[in-house]
Amino acid sequence: MRNYYLIMNDLRKPNKLDSGERPYHCDICGKSFTEERVLTKHKCIDTGEKPHYCDVCGKSFYCNSHLTRHKHIHTGDKAHHCDVCGKSFSQNCHLINHIREKAYHCDICGKSFSQRSQLTCHIRTHTGEKPYHCNICGKSFSQRGSLTSHIYTHTGEKPFHCDICG
Repeated sequence: MRNYYLIMNDLRKPNKLDSGERPYHCDICGKSFTEERVLTKHKCIDTGEKPHYCDVCGKSFYCNSHLTRHKHIHTGDKAHHCDVCGKSFSQNCHLINHIREKAYHCDICGKSFSQRSQLTCHIRTHTGEKPYHCNICGKSFSQRGSLTSHIYTHTGEKPFHCDICG
């Protein structure tokens, strides 16, 4: 019922998108926005500022909602439950993915996936295929993200900064 009132309240507000009005301007890049909160979030991205800190681990976020979502890692809170099997999730998007129709099936083991790309990655666990190759040392990986992480070992780049130990 609470969501109903929030939606109805939003419907009564004049829609800035309809009028094309964008009264909030970024003084860094000049981009304009319909809402002040969107401009604030944008400025944090432009400047790299992450003003929201986790009081448990010190990780920082540019958006407070991302900090709130992150804190579930520490609390173990899993407030989103599947009505069918009872499994619990810390984020609603994980529950939605869980209950979404899984139309892509592995012919080898029968496991099902909601996206074709997930099935493609899974099949590599059976075939041993590693299509992503490091052009520095030749090591191969089954997933692009693993190759990206591996490349940091060669470049010395450390894209993830710890506010506690550096």
